[in-house]
Amino acid sequence: MGHCRGSLKTLIDVDTLTKVGTIARKLGITWGGDWVRRIDRPHFEVKANWKMTKGYKLEGQVIVPSNSKMKVQLIVEDKKEEITVANTTWNPGSPAIRTETENFIAQAVKDGIIQSSHLKDLQNGTMTTDSLIGLYITIQQRGNK
Repeated sequence: MGHCRGSLKTLIDVDTLTKVGTIARKLGITWGGDWVRRIDRPHFEVKANWKMTKGYKLEGQVIVPSNSKMKVQLIVEDKKEEITVANTTWNPGSPAIRTETENFIAQAVKDGIIQSSHLKDLQNGTMTTDSLIGLYITIQQRGNK
């Protein structure tokens, strides 16, 4: 893997590898980013006797390689049934968070980034969590231009 290291660094940034490394560590997978002497962030090792950590679940079949020439494979069959997620009304449970969120949305309306109807939805308690997340992303994207 030594000859690929330079191109991998451009493909996968340190932040992304650190996030993936954190997940791998929780799953009992060795991550090269934890090594002391020679940090190798793109390196992940799955032992042949690896078992899924309790509390986690993989959908599909995992094939763990028996040697370094093979690659780890996760096989997931396409599910035909539709997965639905409840679109719940946003309720932070904290007046401070609600106020800060309302101020953030109000500023975006004032700046002409989004329409005032979004602020009204938040104030009326009809804003869904999904809409708020999408709205936040929209404000960030439009605000950075």
